[in-house]
Amino acid sequence: MTAYMQQHLPLTPESPLLPTTLPHVCEPIPPLPMTPPDADEILDAASNEAALRTGLHVISTAKDAVEHMWGLLHSDSVAQEGFMSAVNTITKTIHRGGKIVISGIGKSGKIAEKVVATMNSFAIRSVFLHPTEALHGDLGIIAENDAILMYTFSGRTHELSALLKHIPPHHPLMIITSHTHPSTCPLFANRPSSNCILLPAPTPVSETTSFGVPAPTTSTTTAIVLSDALAIAVARRLYPQPADIFHKYHPGGAIGDTAKLSGPRRMSDIAIQVSSVPIASKHPSTSSSPTSTLTALDILLTAARSPSGWVRLSSSAIIAPRQIQTFGSKNLEREVNSLEAGVVVEKGDWISIPAQSTVEEAREWIVGMRRCERGRAFLREGTVLGVVSAGEVTGVVEIEEVVDLEGPGGGS
Repeated sequence: MTAYMQQHLPLTPESPLLPTTLPHVCEPIPPLPMTPPDADEILDAASNEAALRTGLHVISTAKDAVEHMWGLLHSDSVAQEGFMSAVNTITKTIHRGGKIVISGIGKSGKIAEKVVATMNSFAIRSVFLHPTEALHGDLGIIAENDAILMYTFSGRTHELSALLKHIPPHHPLMIITSHTHPSTCPLFANRPSSNCILLPAPTPVSETTSFGVPAPTTSTTTAIVLSDALAIAVARRLYPQPADIFHKYHPGGAIGDTAKLSGPRRMSDIAIQVSSVPIASKHPSTSSSPTSTLTALDILLTAARSPSGWVRLSSSAIIAPRQIQTFGSKNLEREVNSLEAGVVVEKGDWISIPAQSTVEEAREWIVGMRRCERGRAFLREGTVLGVVSAGEVTGVVEIEEVVDLEGPGGGS
């Protein structure tokens, strides 16, 4: 180091001496618990009461919405006309051998699936159609005589709008929505008004206002309640005894067990309701036939869309499934009036059986009657049993459903 540097550079300071012990600055930190506090410790009485108030508020809001909807159906002409038109449309659709195609997306789609199950339990043939899957091939589920039922609170669901562009306008369109007049529902645009049926299911207060969140709660409740009302009304229109139909198609679970405990099967339990049997008509594929008379092929095509397999020619003439199964594939162009005797059974030839008779009672009566020649003459193979309720034939049963005519119990 030069003399200059020694004279002008500062000396390097020495490091300060560190204390060997730290001063006392605070109390010792208590040890942390190894596990979080029990949830029960933070659920005090106040939070429990708040939860109960929330539950009561939600239920009260739903009750008010249902009462509001009841008021519309009780006094509003648009709601009344829509409901009655829907009942008539569904009834006619089933009579013609069609079905109800029900669609919705999101929570509305879940409601649609539930309604399909309810309708089918009353033999109101229904299927669910997902609006997105429909555009990828499932549109083929819609047949010529089907009606459409859609669920949309907003009335402008994009997926349903896209689906409607591909559904021919002759299909009746029913929509359960918050709208209270058809003119305000966007999904009815570009559809013939004569085939548009509005079923109002509004909520008097929005879910956002009621609960601070637009979660489908009150709106789904009103939609389900209106759907159940529609299903019961249609079932009563189609069938004199809807309870028998319901138990027939619900043999399982607690409901099925209750039905089994209630007593033996009655004729009404196995009868096919006459009103549900489609009436045969000329099919487009046979319309070029040189005659306008119904053919065996028309009967087969009608039977293919009949849930029960029965076919009516008129209000007083019917063909049973076992008879139709004998048609085969030969000579299907032959006219109905040239079919073998006994294929078409006029109402006057139906053998009356009380609806409340048990199946066993009917079987014993048939076997007893067939022990004599006269009984065998009119209780023969292909006989149609007319099930009578309140003095009117409401259902039909093939005799083979009750007794095996060729077996040891046939009475021959």
